[in-house]
Formats: sequence, structure tokens, C-alpha cells
Amino acid sequence: MPELPEVETVLHGLKPHLEGATIQDVIVRQARLRWPVPPDLKHCLIQQRIGTLVRRGKYLLMPVGTGTLIMHLGMSGSLRLVLRNASPGLHDHVDIVFSDTHLLRYTDPRRFGALLWTDDEAMQHRLLSSLGPEPLEPGFNAEYLHHSIKNRRIAIKSYIMDSHVVVGVGNIYAAEALFLAKIHPAMPAGQLSEIACMQLVQSIQLVLQQAIQQGGTTIKDFVSSSGKPGYFTQRLNVYGRAGLPCNQCSLPLQSIKLGQRTTVFCPHCQYC
Repeated sequence: MPELPEVETVLHGLKPHLEGATIQDVIVRQARLRWPVPPDLKHCLIQQRIGTLVRRGKYLLMPVGTGTLIMHLGMSGSLRLVLRNASPGLHDHVDIVFSDTHLLRYTDPRRFGALLWTDDEAMQHRLLSSLGPEPLEPGFNAEYLHHSIKNRRIAIKSYIMDSHVVVGVGNIYAAEALFLAKIHPAMPAGQLSEIACMQLVQSIQLVLQQAIQQGGTTIKDFVSSSGKPGYFTQRLNVYGRAGLPCNQCSLPLQSIKLGQRTTVFCPHCQYC
């Protein structure tokens, strides 16, 4: 699934081309996504001028004069700018056509993504209103994390992947951040000291910033808005490396299941 850096990469790729553009048409070939595409989406968007694109967690928000289109890439979705005469493929479900020579094409083989509409304040939408702080903004800090984990027995990796706690820290970057912070992923969240919380916050921010700078993580289903894969995989320390030597101590990395997800860690380096 595309995580926060991948969505941020898509956002940066699309902003120069979409902001200020006028929507001429909307073509919906398949409305059955995670939630049905609104039947009146064309009516809501046609002849509207696009404002400033925003990311909230893993959601992309495209505001126009009458409301906001909320987009989520799901497990395998992608957004690409293509020429208007480009023939659609089997999984090209929605086109947003502009008044120039291009269109924005939403592709989603697994159909777990979403295109939703709201004419109210976008941040008050039910999918956004209860989200936790952004990990790269001031509201996510050691004091906040240490206060929120009080008396929590849930494994710290599962805890930081909860979007109500902090948004956008998925499986890949949670594993990488815990490695950098030297924290065992199964450690009960409530046992972390304030110093450990500070180290974890800093590690989360570091791995996300590095991934954004490098264009996201290369995973099978993800490509950037230009169609090119991200490159952060080259720098992964633990994710997907079970059984391989640790980059720091050379001992074999181990894996466990946490919340139905495989978690790789170093039993020697992640001692906290």
C-alpha cells in the first residue's frame, strides 16, 4: 500500500499541473471502488477550477469552487497525467479531463481506493476528522507521544501505525523507525520512557523525510505520478530483510507477527 511518502510524492508531482487547471469532463468507467464513486461527481466537478492540492494522512484533497474531491490510493491505486487521446486500460476507472491536452487518470487494479466528494469543510469529513497529527508537523512530538501511550499495553509498532494516533506511519516506515530508535517492535507502548518517545519521534520523522526526498519506496504496486518508481528501498534496514544480516551488527534479522503483519527487527540492536 502506498504510504505517506508515496502519497506526498504524488502530491508534489501533480501540484504544478493540476492547480489552476479547469475541469472539462469526468469519465467514470467503474464506480465500484472501496466506496462507490458519487453518481453526481461529474456535475460537481465540471467547469470547476482546481485550487491548492493538500495531503492529509494518506488522503489527497483536490479543492474546487463547490467543494473538495477526496482521493485515496488504497492498496494499488495510482494517479497519472496522460494525454487525452491515451486509450484506457482495464483498470483505468476514472478520468478527470482538463481543458488542455491532458487528463488525470485514476488506476486501481484491486479497487480498494476511493474518490469521494464533499461540499462541506473537507477536514470535517468523517474519514478525516478523527485522524491524529501529521508526523512531520509540530503537533507530533515526544510530549504528545509519551502522554498518549500512558497505560497502553498494545505493541508499540501497532500503536504508531494507528492513524488516530499519528497519520501515515505504515508498516514499512514503522519498522524502519523502530530500528533507528533501537526499540523492539513488540514492546508494550506504555513502557516507553519519555527519552525513548523522543528518539522514536525523531526516527519516524527522519525515515519519512528521507523517503520523501527519494521519491517513496519501491513496492510492487507503487509508481510516482510520473510513472517512475520510488527509490527508498535501497536504504531499508529491516523491512523485507528477514534472515539477512543486520546492517549494524551483522546478526540475522528476525520476524514476528504483530497485528496480522510481518515485522522484521534485529534482536540485538533493538533492545529497548
